[in-house]
Amino acid sequence: MGKPTGFLEYPRELPLVQPPAERIHNWLEFHEHADENTLRTQGARCMDCGVPFCHTGSLIEGMAAGCPINNLIPEWNDLVYRGLWREALERLHKTNNFPEFTGRVCPAPCEGSCVLGIHSPPVTIKSIECAIVDKGFEEGWIVPEPPAVRTGKKVAVVGSGPAGLAAAAQLNRAGHWVTVFERADRIGGLLMYGIPNMKLDKRIVQRRVDLLKAEGVAFVTNCEVGKDYPVEKLRKLFDAIILCGGATKPRDLPIEGRQLAGIHFAMEFLHANTKSLLDSNHADGAYISAKGKDVVVIGGGDTGTDCVGTALRHGCKSLVQFEILPMPPLTRAPDNPWPQWPKVYKLDYGQEEAAAIFGKDPREYLIQTKKFVGDAKGHVKELHTVRVEWVKDNGRTIPREVPGSERVFPAQLVLLALGFLGPESQLLDQLGVEKDPRSNAKAEHGKFATNVPGVFAAGDMRRGQSLVVWAINEGRGAARECDRYLMGDTQLP
Repeated sequence: MGKPTGFLEYPRELPLVQPPAERIHNWLEFHEHADENTLRTQGARCMDCGVPFCHTGSLIEGMAAGCPINNLIPEWNDLVYRGLWREALERLHKTNNFPEFTGRVCPAPCEGSCVLGIHSPPVTIKSIECAIVDKGFEEGWIVPEPPAVRTGKKVAVVGSGPAGLAAAAQLNRAGHWVTVFERADRIGGLLMYGIPNMKLDKRIVQRRVDLLKAEGVAFVTNCEVGKDYPVEKLRKLFDAIILCGGATKPRDLPIEGRQLAGIHFAMEFLHANTKSLLDSNHADGAYISAKGKDVVVIGGGDTGTDCVGTALRHGCKSLVQFEILPMPPLTRAPDNPWPQWPKVYKLDYGQEEAAAIFGKDPREYLIQTKKFVGDAKGHVKELHTVRVEWVKDNGRTIPREVPGSERVFPAQLVLLALGFLGPESQLLDQLGVEKDPRSNAKAEHGKFATNVPGVFAAGDMRRGQSLVVWAINEGRGAARECDRYLMGDTQLP
C-alpha cells in the first residue's frame, strides 16, 4: 500500500525523457529511470484502497481493466517505498516472466484502473515496474535458474513472441525440454521486429533470450513450421505443441490505386527497418526509407505511432496520420467510467515528436481515403480523401461522407496500420486445428486446448490482435494446461 498518506502528500512524477526534437536523431530508448528517492516516493502514492483494481485483469466492454497477468502491484509498490528492491523483484516475477518488456511497451491498463486515478493522476505503476526489473539485472539478482529435475517430455513452441517465450519459460521451469521455432532470423517475434528499437531496445530482448537459453530452452531460427519443418515430424518428435504464431495477417485497404508502388503494410516497414538497423546500422539500405518523402500513415493505435516515430527518424519531409474516428475527449466521457480503460486524447511519443518537428499533432480525424493516385512510373504521389461523420443507421453507427470535404494529400510513402485480421492459416490447416468465426485458432481461454489432442494455442493466434501483456497471460496459461496434459497434474500458476 505504500505510505498511508502518500497520495495526499506527493504529486505524480514520471521519469525524465529526452526532448522529442533531439531523440529523433538516434534509435536509442529515450526514457530514463528516476532516481531511487523519487521512485520510493512514487511507490508511497499507492493507496490503502481496499480493492486494488489495478491488478484485477478483468475485461470491461472488451478492454482490459487492470493488469491481465494480475501483477501484485500494491505489494511491490510498498516494497519499493520501503527500499526492499530484491523482495519487490521476487513479487514481480511471481506473475510476470518479462517485466522488462511490459515495463517499456505495455499501455498500462493497471494505471487506467488505479483507484487514485478516480480523482488524481494515478500511481506511476509502469515506470516503477521497469525500474524494479532493470535494477535486478544491474545488481546481478537475475541469473539463470535451470530446473533441478527433467521430466523427459518434449514440447514444441511455434512462435517466439511474448506468448511463445512465456510458455517456453514456464514449461522449462516445470522440467520439460522445450524447443521454440521461429521463422525469422532472430528470436522475439513482435518484441524483436514489430516494436521499434527506441521503444524496446533489442539488447533487452536478447538478454532475456540468452537467459532462457542458459536455463535450457532450445531455439531454432529461420525455420517456418509447415514449410521448412514438416508438421508430421513435429508431431512425431514432440509430446505436445503450443501454437503462438501471432495474428500476422494485416488488414488491407482495397481501394483504387492500391497496386501502386510506395504503399506498404506497417509491419513490412517496421520489420525491415529494425532488421537493417541490427544487421548494419542501416548501411545495407535493406529497408523502406521515408527520407525526404511526404509520408501518410493510415490508422492509429500503437503500430501507427511506431510508424510515425520511425519515419521521423528517417528524416521524412512531411507526415500526416489518418484516423477515421473522431478525436477522443480530453477527459472521460460519461459512458467511459472508471475502472474502464480511459478512452481519452493523448499525445503518444510519435505524435509528440511530430509536433516538435512540424508544429502540430500529425493526426487528421474523421477522414477516409477514397483512392491512391500515382505518377507516370506507377509510384504513389497523392491520396484523395473525404471527411466523414458518424451517424446511426438501423441501429448501427456508420461513417457518412461530408459533401464538399474532399482533399488531396501529397504522399510518396503510404503506411497501412489498420490492424490485423488473424493468424495465417497454413499451419492451422496442416495440423487440422479448428478456427473460430474470426479465423483464430479455436481454443477456450483458461484451457487453451485445440480440437487436436496435445496441441494448444495462445496469444494473438488464439485471441486475435491484442496486447503484449495479454500474450504473456496466455502463454503462461497454455503452459499450465500443457503441463497438466503431459503430467496429469500441474504446479504451474
